[in-house]
Amino acid sequence: MFLNTYKAVRKHTEDICAPLKSEDYVVQPVVDVSPPKWHLGHSTWFFETFLLKPYLKGYREFSPDFNYVFNSYYENVGARVIRTDRGNLSRPSVDEIYLYRQHVDEAMERLLADEEHAMSLKDLLLLGFNHEQQHQELLVTDIKYILGHNPLFPPYLTQLHSLDETTPPAPGWIEIPEGTYEVGFQGDSFCFDNELNRHKVYLHDFRISSSLVLNTEYIDFINAGGYQDFKYWHMEGWEWVKTSKATAPLYWHNIDGEWFNYTLQGLEPLALNAPVCHINYYEAHAFAEWREKRLPTEFEWEVAAEHFEWGKRWEWTGSAYMAYPGYKKAPGAIGEYNGKFMVNQMVLRGASEATPPGHSRKTYRNFFHPHLKWQYTGIRLAE
Repeated sequence: MFLNTYKAVRKHTEDICAPLKSEDYVVQPVVDVSPPKWHLGHSTWFFETFLLKPYLKGYREFSPDFNYVFNSYYENVGARVIRTDRGNLSRPSVDEIYLYRQHVDEAMERLLADEEHAMSLKDLLLLGFNHEQQHQELLVTDIKYILGHNPLFPPYLTQLHSLDETTPPAPGWIEIPEGTYEVGFQGDSFCFDNELNRHKVYLHDFRISSSLVLNTEYIDFINAGGYQDFKYWHMEGWEWVKTSKATAPLYWHNIDGEWFNYTLQGLEPLALNAPVCHINYYEAHAFAEWREKRLPTEFEWEVAAEHFEWGKRWEWTGSAYMAYPGYKKAPGAIGEYNGKFMVNQMVLRGASEATPPGHSRKTYRNFFHPHLKWQYTGIRLAE
């Protein structure tokens, strides 16, 4: 039952890395981007640490050093390489990490061969699958950052579908009446703990755009001097503009008066009708201010989501990332998965073209710091 899912998830991770050269696996251009080989090792470490060591009798870890190398942020599990040093890990080699994956995969097959035992571990297994899928999306975005900051702008040559040539939906507004609504996950399938508990919220009547903001609309913001006028920006956002000297979304390049965009297929002329991508919360808020609109709250987004197409971009909301009523952290290291990050971050809803199949739902709560823009992030307006 679980073995086929495990194999499919693990294969997809390696498929994402298949187009890479060995040198690509090691690069860490900025602190928020992890080298691809670290993702390969960390997602493997998760299964080894939380499933094999405690639940597979006689399991022998691949290397005593790997807990230190591939632990991400779990204080309960011991010391770890600090995030900024992941790019210094020239060793273990890429080949060793693939051998590590093979070692753990073979052990997981033994663990999952006993279906009754595997069923008793269902919650941990599902968390492991979804954890690796999260890292699959991070792999795509981190690889794009690595290659998109290579002076040669090399293409990734991925088979992932690109949205740049899609026809945008007709613009319009969806009216949602005021009232009391229920939000949060409901059902017996998997969800992350930050999607619980389901609860009631009161919303005033509002309108939300049926379509995402497009590149051509964002160009209008740029041409209108949006990055030069403080009145559209939060104070922190304006400080970010001045410090970063930002003038456009990430990966945009103005060459002889024409906009180009680095995509997974390489540097290309900007697709004007594609949804704007790789903008941070500060930019999303400033654009909304310029348009005399606002960003929806995460609850408005969830209530309205059944009325519009979503999943092309992670959509910034105006909601701070906080716990739902009745939220409880799990004991031990698993409890560090979400709760410890509920401060100074903003919620994004939806999914993106980098999100693995089957890894999205309207109650999913993504979250990032306001200045970050390397994810596939976009804008939907509300009023």
